[in-house]
Amino acid sequence: MNIHIAITETEITACYPVMRELRPHIAEEQFFSRVRGQERAGYRLVYIQEPTGVVAVAGFRVGENLAWGRFLYIDDLVTLPGHRSKGYGAKLLAWLKGKAAMEGCEQMHLDSGIQRKEAHRFYEREGMTMASLHFVEKIAPDKALQPTSPLPRRRG
Repeated sequence: MNIHIAITETEITACYPVMRELRPHIAEEQFFSRVRGQERAGYRLVYIQEPTGVVAVAGFRVGENLAWGRFLYIDDLVTLPGHRSKGYGAKLLAWLKGKAAMEGCEQMHLDSGIQRKEAHRFYEREGMTMASLHFVEKIAPDKALQPTSPLPRRRG
């Protein structure tokens, strides 16, 4: 059960059927370009492949902020329904934890939809703790609008 980093278009595209389980709003023809776009901000896609094809996928990025210091953030973690409870998710999570340590991260984070109770039990079983609630408000972008006041200039 080896973990591979999806680099080529073929590898990234092969991850789509698994990612569709978690992100059904992303059309197949948009998937590759969206992954490539996110890679510019540090996103990486890793996967586990069996002879039948890709069975588990994780998307992640390394970042740094005031609240957490240096961290690895798991954007996506999903296993095909027919392959769950076979250790694939645990293997990906362990790999990500090792990657976080190699990258000098102090923490590893992820958000999970409140309806995903089975996933929550999995994360807790794997040693993660629920640490916060995530709030969201959808905003319709208006490219014509500009900030009302400019950001302050940096001195020095």
